[in-house]
Amino acid sequence: MTDYMARLDGLHIRRPSFDIADVSLTIPRGTVVGLVGPNGAGKTTVIRALLGLITPDAGVAEVIGLPAGTPAALARTGIVLDQPIVDPEWRVASLGRRIGPFYSDWDEGRFVELLSRFNVQRDRKVGDLSRGQGVKLTLAMALAQRPELLILDEPSSGLDPASRREISDVIREFMVDPGHATLFSTHITTDLDDLADDLVVMVGGRIAHQGALPDVRDEFAVARGSGTAPHGLIGAHTSGEQWSGLIRAADTAVFESDVVIDTASVDDIIIHLSAEHERSAA
Repeated sequence: MTDYMARLDGLHIRRPSFDIADVSLTIPRGTVVGLVGPNGAGKTTVIRALLGLITPDAGVAEVIGLPAGTPAALARTGIVLDQPIVDPEWRVASLGRRIGPFYSDWDEGRFVELLSRFNVQRDRKVGDLSRGQGVKLTLAMALAQRPELLILDEPSSGLDPASRREISDVIREFMVDPGHATLFSTHITTDLDDLADDLVVMVGGRIAHQGALPDVRDEFAVARGSGTAPHGLIGAHTSGEQWSGLIRAADTAVFESDVVIDTASVDDIIIHLSAEHERSAA
C-alpha cells in the first residue's frame, strides 16, 4: 500500500485556452489537502487529470498507485461536484438502485442515513432539489461508495454557513480513518481553516506555493503603508497614496516602523501571488 492516495508528477496539459505546466503534488494518506487559487488557475483541470478525464501531454497522474482514470482507481474515489451528475428526472430514492450496482462497495444503508441527516427528500426528483440539497445528495452518493479518496471540486460555493459546516463535519468523520485522504478545492478559504493539513496554491496553471497550511501562513505577511511602495513586495497593489503587498515573514525587520505588518490570510496569499503572476506575465 502506498503512503499517498494520489500523485501528480511533472504534469503538463496544453490546450488553446489554457496551459498546465509542471504541476507536481501528492495527497498523503490521512491528510486533507486544500487546493485554492483564482478562477482559471487550473484547479478543475488538475482534478480532471486525477479522474482520468484529461490525458496529460506529459507527466504522471496516479491514484492509489494506479494510473488515474482506471476502473480500479475510480472505484476507490468519491467525487463531489457542485451539482449532481445524474439524470435530473430520477427520483432521489431510486439512485441506489440505479447507480449502486456500478460500485462493488455501495452501502445503501449509509446512503439512506446521509440523506436523512442532510434532510434531502427522497421522493423528489434530482432536478427539483435546491443547489445546496444537490451538493448534499452528491456528497451522500460519494460516501455511500465507501471510498478511500474523496475529491471535492468547489462544493460549498454559494451555500449557507450551516450547510458548509455540515460538509466540513462529514469530511472530518471521513478522515477519522487514517487510510483515507481528501482533496478539497474551494474558493471559500475559511472552510479550510480548521480542516486542511496541506495547502496548494495554483496561479496561472502552475503551483505558486504549497506546504503544510500552518507553515504557509507563517511564511508570509502583508505589509501596508503610504507613499512610495518599497522594493521586494510580492504582488504589490496601490490605491492612491496607499500600497500593500505580500512579504516573507522573515523579512519584516527590514521595513521602517511606519509600515504596518499584518498576518497574511490564505486569501491575501492568493490575491498577491495572482497579482505577481499577472505582473510577470505582462
